[in-house]
Amino acid sequence: MDSQARGTLEMTAAMMISGTIGWFVLYAGQPVLDVVFWRCVIGAPVLLAVCAALGLLRGSLTPRLLVFAALGGVAIVLNWLLLFAAYSRASIAIATAVYNTQPFILVGLGALFLGERLTLTKLMWLGVAFAGMLLIVQAKPNAGYLGSDYLGGILLALGAAFFYALAALVAKKLKGTPPQLIALIQVGVGSLMLAPFANLAQPPADAASWGALLALGVVHTGLVYILLYGAIQKLPTHLTGALSFIYPVVAILVDYLAFDHRLQASQLAGIAAILLAAAGMTLGWSLGKADVQADAEQASD
Repeated sequence: MDSQARGTLEMTAAMMISGTIGWFVLYAGQPVLDVVFWRCVIGAPVLLAVCAALGLLRGSLTPRLLVFAALGGVAIVLNWLLLFAAYSRASIAIATAVYNTQPFILVGLGALFLGERLTLTKLMWLGVAFAGMLLIVQAKPNAGYLGSDYLGGILLALGAAFFYALAALVAKKLKGTPPQLIALIQVGVGSLMLAPFANLAQPPADAASWGALLALGVVHTGLVYILLYGAIQKLPTHLTGALSFIYPVVAILVDYLAFDHRLQASQLAGIAAILLAAAGMTLGWSLGKADVQADAEQASD
């Protein structure tokens, strides 16, 4: 098996596993803060072992790395808290779709703080995503909907997307740093950050909850990071971006199969618009030569 084929399998597996995370979060039956805390605590030894095996702990930990990785860690932990809280309010499918607005938030942050240009094509895809958001927001959950706060869940998912984009912006300052090491620092920060607030006096008492938490720490954190970063090293950027959309598709299927959450036509249209726009932004799609020419002229100004 050649390197690209292996990378494709690794990326596909990572995205399929990631798509099931919402089910494990809800099945754990624990407060969101405790779920994120145990994910960090359980995932940290797995990532520590990986970093040690790859020799990443020798001479790599500089003060600059620790500061920026810690800042990114705070953003990632807030991202997990908000996204996991959105699942029980707006459903896994809706929260995941809204969460995929992160490329547009990253573009906005890049324009504000890094001086990156907003091209016409990017603005076009932003408009498509915004239209999708409007379709989702105006939808009224059907009778089978079990969430507690539909609009609140959407806002939480948007907040999660913002903090993920913020973490990605910080990661730009760590270019060339092994991503496994960054992930280790992030879960370490998460463990310390949430320890004062976690309900350690009354940890989960049943095997099912511990099984879900172990899966989140070992599989969804440790294994997924290993597969994901292994794939990124083997695949071209466009293929990595294309395969990343397996994640929301699997999440939507999991929501339907596990919780029988049936989406309305407007919700499906909104999800499709957001995912199409995110794919267009990530993969650099354009609707025509005029857009390409306009972008080129704007970039040359």
